[in-house]
Amino acid sequence: MSRFSTIHAAAIQMVSTPVVAENLAAAEDLIARAADAGATLVVLPEYFAIMGGRDTDKLVVAETLGHGVIQDAMAHIALKHQISLAAGTIPLRCGDPEKVRNSLLFFGPDGKNLARYDKMHLFGFDNGTERYREADTIEPGDGPVAFDTPLGRVGLAVCYDLRFPEYFRALGRVDVLLVPAAFTATTGRAHWDTLIRARAIENQCFVVASGQGGIHVNGRETWGHSMLVDPWGQVLDCLPQGEGLVTAELKASQLDRVRKVLPVLDHRVM
Repeated sequence: MSRFSTIHAAAIQMVSTPVVAENLAAAEDLIARAADAGATLVVLPEYFAIMGGRDTDKLVVAETLGHGVIQDAMAHIALKHQISLAAGTIPLRCGDPEKVRNSLLFFGPDGKNLARYDKMHLFGFDNGTERYREADTIEPGDGPVAFDTPLGRVGLAVCYDLRFPEYFRALGRVDVLLVPAAFTATTGRAHWDTLIRARAIENQCFVVASGQGGIHVNGRETWGHSMLVDPWGQVLDCLPQGEGLVTAELKASQLDRVRKVLPVLDHRVM
């Protein structure tokens, strides 16, 4: 396992539209701002490239892994700014022509794709007013993804995964969790802060959670509140609504201190 070193991280918050080109331009501007502020790790939100007028819109712009406008743009931006970039999420083609994989791709400072995680838990919600059913257009992923980087050991998750603590236990011991999301305002208002902080506390790691945050063209309202949280559950920075970014230094000394004074991960019996 690689050794975690103090890093400057940024979570990007967007209000994505149905137009890919618009979203890529907005993402590039925000990433440049993060890099100028000193960030070496940047996380984009779920559906950053397209928040369609209909759920099926993402099928039209879906890409094959390794090829496509969205992936090319992310690789170029990571290389240009010499950053590690979590591009979450990109619609990737799968075996079913009526569905896609909702994929988080991690690019290194050399512009190469180092890891892929396909969202496993698909959001379903119906309160009589709002109805969402991701399983209609998304094929679930096959398993959790964690990997070693020069930054430390990184775990990947997407949005609805936050409600399944067993997923994060399956990742093993990680130093930082990257969580792109597009929480609805309804569920976010009730649970977002609690879930993010809980995952940081119980896994004794940093969490960089990047969200969609506003009212979209399709009428959907997302919660925003992109945040960075330390292993003690303290919120280091948060942006409630609108496009922008939050940044913080993820200190190796804080990670070491928490794991030393309260060695929860060493005390596990299950």
